[in-house]
Amino acid sequence: MASLPSWSPPILIAMHLQPGISRAYAARLNGLSHFASKEAESGDKLQKGHVFVAPGGMHMRVISRLGALELECYSGERVHHVAPSADVLFDSIVKETPGSAIGVLLTGIGQDGAQGLLNMRRTGSTTIGQDKDSCLVYGMPKVAKDIGAVQFELPLNQIAAKITELISP
Repeated sequence: MASLPSWSPPILIAMHLQPGISRAYAARLNGLSHFASKEAESGDKLQKGHVFVAPGGMHMRVISRLGALELECYSGERVHHVAPSADVLFDSIVKETPGSAIGVLLTGIGQDGAQGLLNMRRTGSTTIGQDKDSCLVYGMPKVAKDIGAVQFELPLNQIAAKITELISP
């Protein structure tokens, strides 16, 4: 993230973290990058140069309220045995801003995020999956690649440059 320009669109992170850890993770990101990073709360408005980390144990989705995009964080049934779920986040992006986002799926166990990433790609958004060699666990990105959800498969150290290329005017 430190390699992304400060004028980047909002960055939304759904990591499979336990409650409490997500807040510490967001605080750590805030200290390591030029982005304003925080654990997401319902009602947070999406803003350029901001990073929102889904609260551990809760889903996070994008909603439109009064013409603005904001976040909703809620306790709900686990998806693929996890909360937060990347599929929940990605599917909300498809619903609210079809074809206008970049979805990225990084290392992880299981299949969470694969179907949501495919839905993003099908509606015109750009999709990126981390490649096998740079993954600690090539689970989630592999499932996404296998179902055709990944448009660009890249090593972790090349993803920020690709995003910058895609968002540059």
